[in-house]
Amino acid sequence: MMSTIMDRMIDDIALNAMSWAREAGALLLKYFRGDDLDIHTKLNDSDIVTAADKASEVLLISHIRECYPSHSILSEESGVTDGDSGWRWVIDPLDGTTNFGSGLPVYAVSIGVEYKGETVIGVVFAPYLNEFFHAVKGQGAFLNGKPLKPSTIDSLSRAVVATGFPVDKNVTSDNNLDNLERVMPMVRGIRRLGSAATEICYVAAGFLDAHWELNLHRWDVSAALLIADEAGARHRFFRDDRNISVVTASPQIFPLIDPLLSESARK
Repeated sequence: MMSTIMDRMIDDIALNAMSWAREAGALLLKYFRGDDLDIHTKLNDSDIVTAADKASEVLLISHIRECYPSHSILSEESGVTDGDSGWRWVIDPLDGTTNFGSGLPVYAVSIGVEYKGETVIGVVFAPYLNEFFHAVKGQGAFLNGKPLKPSTIDSLSRAVVATGFPVDKNVTSDNNLDNLERVMPMVRGIRRLGSAATEICYVAAGFLDAHWELNLHRWDVSAALLIADEAGARHRFFRDDRNISVVTASPQIFPLIDPLLSESARK
């Protein structure tokens, strides 16, 4: 009986998360390529925030607080809001802010919902591309309502993979170039799309064969990794000293690319 109640609760929360992601995506579209982005830097010139990030976050947090006042929230711009229910929302109101601020269309709203530390709901919506990814733990992963499955390519020489570079790349040599140097000659192509959540979902969908990146944060990956797992992809956190450093790949490509990634900083 308790399991049935929990399942219904998760399904109800998932429906709300999906609805709110669409609402936030529509809001982002109103700002996109407009004149009122109000771009500011955070850590450095590579780390920016816009009025759209903030507006999307306000919208999402207001919905969560109204409907689930006992739930915790972890959000990129506002940090942590504590709750006491075991539930936590992990949101990135605009993943791919640099793309967004430059007028490039690869960006997304990301909403992960955790229960007692385990992600049970993942929603990633790329509004300009009209690509809506979602997953509920144990129920599979979907793009615009159609089931996802990873690529079946089984050789690195035919693989197209994606990566990214940390925002502190200007002050450290631990900037992913060593991994890039090893992987690049082995694969068909490397792409840098600028939105980790989107790239991981593209692995889930089979559009990319793998993605790896250093120095991400929980809000970048919470939703997308559940979507990848539910689609049948694999992932591993290959560094424990660089925030979240994760590789995600199809089952065939994972054992080929994972050994190429360094588990420590270049000496």
